[in-house]
Amino acid sequence: MPRLCSTKIVATLGPATSDAAMIRKLFEAGADVFRFNFSHGTHEDHRARHATLRAVERELGHPIGILLDLQGPKLRVGAFAEGKVMLETGARFRLDLDRAPGSAVRANLPHPEIFAALEDGADLLVDDGKLRLRVGAHGVDFAECEVITGGMISDRKGVNVPGVVLPISPLTEKDRRDLAFGLDLGVDWVALSFVQRPDDMAEARRLVQGRAGVLAKLEKPSAIERLEEIIDLSDAVMVARGDLGVEMPPETVPGTQKRIVRLCRRAGKPVIVATQMLETMVNSPTPTRAEASDVATAVYDGADAVMLSAETASGNFPVEAVTIMEKIIESVEHDPLYRPIMDAVHAEPEHTAADAITAAARQVAHTVGARAIVTYTTSGSTTLRASRERPDTPILCLTERVETARRVTLAWGVHPVVTADVRSFEEMVEKACRIAREHGFAKAGDRVVITAGVPFGTPGATNVLRVAWVEG
Repeated sequence: MPRLCSTKIVATLGPATSDAAMIRKLFEAGADVFRFNFSHGTHEDHRARHATLRAVERELGHPIGILLDLQGPKLRVGAFAEGKVMLETGARFRLDLDRAPGSAVRANLPHPEIFAALEDGADLLVDDGKLRLRVGAHGVDFAECEVITGGMISDRKGVNVPGVVLPISPLTEKDRRDLAFGLDLGVDWVALSFVQRPDDMAEARRLVQGRAGVLAKLEKPSAIERLEEIIDLSDAVMVARGDLGVEMPPETVPGTQKRIVRLCRRAGKPVIVATQMLETMVNSPTPTRAEASDVATAVYDGADAVMLSAETASGNFPVEAVTIMEKIIESVEHDPLYRPIMDAVHAEPEHTAADAITAAARQVAHTVGARAIVTYTTSGSTTLRASRERPDTPILCLTERVETARRVTLAWGVHPVVTADVRSFEEMVEKACRIAREHGFAKAGDRVVITAGVPFGTPGATNVLRVAWVEG
């Protein structure tokens, strides 16, 4: 049976969800894409998860997407002699490259790149913003700071440097090893952490070489300043609200999220809203009302997907988290307000036959009451164009490339099917109608709208639109 919802769910796999039975339950509950978080686990852990997931995929007979999430640079203070110290507000505190254990007056910060980029008056946030230090005197190997917001600081807590573009690559040596491993394994998407500038995405694309979709995680304010350029160089985007909420004033994050989703929709790039969506469900079988509203807001905005992290990776109620998220999505998408919101924003088609045909397909499908829009695609571009239009009918993606089918599992409203390409108009119509019927999208007497490219099998050559009746 087809999914009842258009908005997709990304579920993170981890210690609580690594066996075949649990992965199958998560998929059946509504998860479409599974995230492998390379901040945790060994290559062998991920290899085993990958093999298990692909076995489940074969058993279910439906493409499943895999997202490799690279760790990125982790900026942290060093260790303390006593494990932790209390920093009093107003006190002086020094950060330096000396690896000696820290105390109440100084600590190691083993990142010369940070010292090189600091300016007078810059703030350093420690432990997700719980502590705030303001830089006074500084040099190439130290920073004398005033404690603006005090508190307990302990070994290897994270450091954020808001408002400063750091001269470091988002790809550490670990990331490069993980990327090569993941590409050889056959992941479908690669998420790049710590994106600061468009050049970061260009570097990742050079390394990936088209073997997977490249996704930009937006978690740095500097990336928001060059947002459209970064989206242009990405295949998809994630609104990573964790670090974004640390480095930006929290009241600005909701508006930034809406702006990112709007720009991605306009560009036809899948966009995921992530971080703490149902955080309470790590330890509780039900979410808070605020969390339910948070998920609903992302769906109303038209995000392609919403993501679960610890809720499914290590939480006590992983299947319940996916189930409730699916229920929230279904409720929103059946709300009478939802369609007017989707229809209020449609990107202007580019001046190409492919864009014109795809925009027309949405309108034709609505006018004739079609049960599905069937897209024939090789690269996935035809299907992503159809998804960008946010039609009021499901999008059936027919492709002969399993890699394409897996990749478009992230896109709004898309149901992928792997099938041999067609060679004639008659075969195109017959196969589209038959698969729409077999997969539960249409029955005899219904209409479907078909888009394809002639010559058949030519990537990006959408130039045909056909309305067809489904026969019994």
